[in-house]
Amino acid sequence: MNNRVAVITGASSGIGLSTARLLAARGAKVALLARRKEVLDQVVSDIRAAGGEALALAVDVTDQASVDAAAAAVERAYGPANLVFNNAGVMLPGAIEARETAVWEHQIDLNVTGLMRVISAFVPHLVKSAAQGVTVDLINTSSIAAQNIYPYFAVYSGTKAYVSHLSRHLRAELGPKEIRVSLIEPGITETELQGHWTFQGAKDWLAGAAQSMELLQPQDVAEVVAFLAAQPKHVNLQQVVVMPTKQAT
Repeated sequence: MNNRVAVITGASSGIGLSTARLLAARGAKVALLARRKEVLDQVVSDIRAAGGEALALAVDVTDQASVDAAAAAVERAYGPANLVFNNAGVMLPGAIEARETAVWEHQIDLNVTGLMRVISAFVPHLVKSAAQGVTVDLINTSSIAAQNIYPYFAVYSGTKAYVSHLSRHLRAELGPKEIRVSLIEPGITETELQGHWTFQGAKDWLAGAAQSMELLQPQDVAEVVAFLAAQPKHVNLQQVVVMPTKQAT
């Protein structure tokens, strides 16, 4: 990882935070992007104290100007990014008949349009890095919900199906430019996302799942990101589904 400049969105908690710590520990220069700057500053302080290299950037992926400014800041500090982990997202289950349009729009704007804003800002970095002959990765966080059917997760699942199918198309487009594109589809992972749930049916389902199986931890998914990035340059794992051993679907 010593030659890697890694950008991680959603880096203030969960999978993004664990991935930032792991990649930095393995030698990458890591730019942490999220809205909560005070959290990022503490993480960066910890990484630097351990001998790593990291940068905290307060970014709202629903604002293109904010993401573009972060891309410019990364290039000033470290040069063009050659590993982008596009991980910011939100999961808000609910009954479709409740007509919670603001909740639907929030998920779409963050999980779909926010993802595209990051791609827009950082693909020029990846193209530039690939032209320099280094290993280059774009890794998108999707979900097992992109494949399977879960009542009350329709909008969230739809956004993640977009991420998965988009990633396959981007691989066909960017692969010839020596840019690897991968998607990760985790199963149930214990993160901050579930703390935002208000729909009781989903909360009850999660409580039952936690009683019946050991859920994935953010560190488990971070290890998958690191594994993808560590492959030889000519090897691109297109899609990785990572599940709790006891989760059937």
